[in-house]
Amino acid sequence: MRILVLAWEFPPRLIGGIARHVAELYPELVKLGHEIHLITVEFGAAPLYEVVEGIYVHRVPVTPGENFFHWVANMNHSMGHHGGKLILEHGPFDLIHAHDWLVGDGAIALKHHFKIPLVATIHATEHGRYNGIHNETHNYIASKEKTLVYNAWRVIVCSAYMRNEVHRVLGAPWDKIDVVYNGIRPEKKHRHPHFDYWGFRRHFAEDAEKIVYYVGRMTYEKGVSVLLNAAPKVIWEMHGYAKFVIIGGGNINHLQEQAWNLGIWHKCYFTGFMSDDDLNKFQTVANCAVFPSLYEPFGIVALESFAARVPVVVSDTGGLPEVVQHTKTGIVTQANNADSLAWGILEVLKNPDYAQWLVDHAYADLERRFSWPKIANQTEAVYGLILHQRKQVIWH
Repeated sequence: MRILVLAWEFPPRLIGGIARHVAELYPELVKLGHEIHLITVEFGAAPLYEVVEGIYVHRVPVTPGENFFHWVANMNHSMGHHGGKLILEHGPFDLIHAHDWLVGDGAIALKHHFKIPLVATIHATEHGRYNGIHNETHNYIASKEKTLVYNAWRVIVCSAYMRNEVHRVLGAPWDKIDVVYNGIRPEKKHRHPHFDYWGFRRHFAEDAEKIVYYVGRMTYEKGVSVLLNAAPKVIWEMHGYAKFVIIGGGNINHLQEQAWNLGIWHKCYFTGFMSDDDLNKFQTVANCAVFPSLYEPFGIVALESFAARVPVVVSDTGGLPEVVQHTKTGIVTQANNADSLAWGILEVLKNPDYAQWLVDHAYADLERRFSWPKIANQTEAVYGLILHQRKQVIWH
């Protein structure tokens, strides 16, 4: 089948997790014999048109806007215009697949104009990110999410938790929502067996210190402040031999101030942005990865730690407990509870044999539940159901 995909990010344009999801799912669908045309946003020196792992990638220019929402409107106009040209010049498409509300307007316009079924993947909701709708901006985005879900023939989400959320918050019928997990390519986590292990490690910690790290965005819902609140207990229990490394860009002033006020400044290292190559090296020297999110639709960062063979401690929010099986592939702690988080970290740091056991089981779980070929087959099944139902109806 021929599928037209709209996504506002695709490598080398990386904003959140959508880029990686799209870049790793669709090559597997190409292998299954499907023709994929992806419309995304122009970025830097990346070509306006290229074929990436079998995906026909079309990058469209977007006129700058007065604000972010104006820019999104311009993006949808560009995507809709280019999508219309593709359909007219290259013949019919079987499906349109939109990733999140940002590309919803363009996808919905193409759906109605050309009478092509629309499938939407909802990666997160505004209600979930902010634990409610609190202002006009939240309300605007939530209304766009509801409109996309309403117009979609079927909706794909990344966890059972998100199925509940999309049903409850966006009003999608339960039997219209399909759960298809995110995945990962474990082989993309390059091992570095021949680098200066101790020399590299000493950039971050003393030889006797256990390294606990977080990697990701520095937004409130990621719970980094909870990790810092858990740190004093961990440091005390480890007799001072623990170091907390916080990896990621963005505004960290409030987190640095929190570390200072807690008296653990000397036990924290805020690295800022770290390249993938350095992160791969770093994960070979680290002892524990922590993702204390307050909201997390899925938790692909946990899968990346599985692939890097680092023991994982997470909170029990969102999709994380589906990804990390407590005491089997990692430790699951209570969300927004610093004492619980400290307990989980200490379970890993004080029991290295148990930590290794968790790592081994977590790595095996990648192939069992999170391989992209399996996820592509599940996505193909959703597509097939839509096409079967499409044949049963007359679209006026």
